[in-house]
Amino acid sequence: MRKIAILSIFTTSLIVAGGYKIPEQSLNSMALSGAYVAHTMDADSAYFNPANMVFLDSNRDMMEAGLTIVHLKENRFRGRQALSPTNIYDANGTSEVENKTIPYFHYISNPIGNLRWGMSLTVPAGLKKRWLVHPDRYTINTNEFENAYQELFAKEFSLKVTEFNPVISYKISDKFAIGGGIRVVYSEGEVYNDGNYVGVPIRREMQGNTIEYGYNLATTYRPLPDVNLAMTYRSNVNLNEKADSGDANLYIGNLGRQYSANVKIPLPASLNLAISKTWLDRFTLEFDYERTYWSKYKSLDFNYGSKIPSSLVEAFDNPKPKNWKDTDTFRLGATLKMENITYMLAYAKDETPVPKEYINYELPDSDANIYSVGVRIDISDTLSWGVAYLYDDKDSTTLKAGENRNGIIGKFSKGGAELFTTSLSYKF
Repeated sequence: MRKIAILSIFTTSLIVAGGYKIPEQSLNSMALSGAYVAHTMDADSAYFNPANMVFLDSNRDMMEAGLTIVHLKENRFRGRQALSPTNIYDANGTSEVENKTIPYFHYISNPIGNLRWGMSLTVPAGLKKRWLVHPDRYTINTNEFENAYQELFAKEFSLKVTEFNPVISYKISDKFAIGGGIRVVYSEGEVYNDGNYVGVPIRREMQGNTIEYGYNLATTYRPLPDVNLAMTYRSNVNLNEKADSGDANLYIGNLGRQYSANVKIPLPASLNLAISKTWLDRFTLEFDYERTYWSKYKSLDFNYGSKIPSSLVEAFDNPKPKNWKDTDTFRLGATLKMENITYMLAYAKDETPVPKEYINYELPDSDANIYSVGVRIDISDTLSWGVAYLYDDKDSTTLKAGENRNGIIGKFSKGGAELFTTSLSYKF
């Protein structure tokens, strides 16, 4: 099989699941900006720290179902695009605003001695990014359409990742417990690129999907009744994305050809270390450090099921270096529990894995400050509901001439996201 890099946008969109990952998969985790590993309180313990399931006060079955609305803000670029050392063009553009709806579900069984099991169904990653040419944004003084050069690289791509995670935990003593489970990950994505507006008669239309497997592990140690020390680990999952013949199409002008294709990329491992302290059974502070091992993503290297025309080999046959870096995320969350209302707020500092050298339009990522708040209301001793809000504020990124391998010269600004979550929890 021939190797080809024409699917680079598609694969990067999958990796964006990390750059734009959604670790907050419940009401509590959303309200606490993910600072929810040591001191988990409800059925969502099955996902965030299965070791804690055996420490929950309730001896009943527990479940939580919820819905998150993700509002992805526009990315704005002001600058130039170098297609070669001598061909440099104005390339101002603004990506489309996107909205996504993400459901989740968590369940924990009643205890069986020192044993407890649970499961989660989540959408832990996803993205939709579009840079579409708009005729009403035609710039007279440059004779160009806004987003034309961005459309060449990323006219549209989308990603959905769904994970089913059955888990089990065991209480070794009143102070120490372990847990873990299996990750069953399904992903699918689409990508479209079009160079016709910039005089490059190339078009790409691709779809792919895969089911892959991994694992997660967790431990919790309680040296004091009001102090929790926790560690969780989610394994790397290699996504072997497959596009059948007819799902990967390459065009030169109006002439196209169908291919089958595949590429293996890492969905990287992550490690969480967390500590929580509770005062008077009401007020809890938690600090969480997360390390995500993006350095496994070194390059893109694709395989096609048949030979690529010789006129496309130079443009599409070279693997693309990425050389992403491991990232650190720091989270601090506060929880105040009253009679029947629980208040939560948090802050997190998140790093981007993408070096400036390799930023492209499909992932104009940057470091972020994250702020969140939420409330949970107990309707009865078995039923509760709540709402949470999270704001992801992205830093701007400036690329100087010669600093970026993709020929981008200018400034990315805005971006970021707002997330709204509502949930219902029930014990029976």
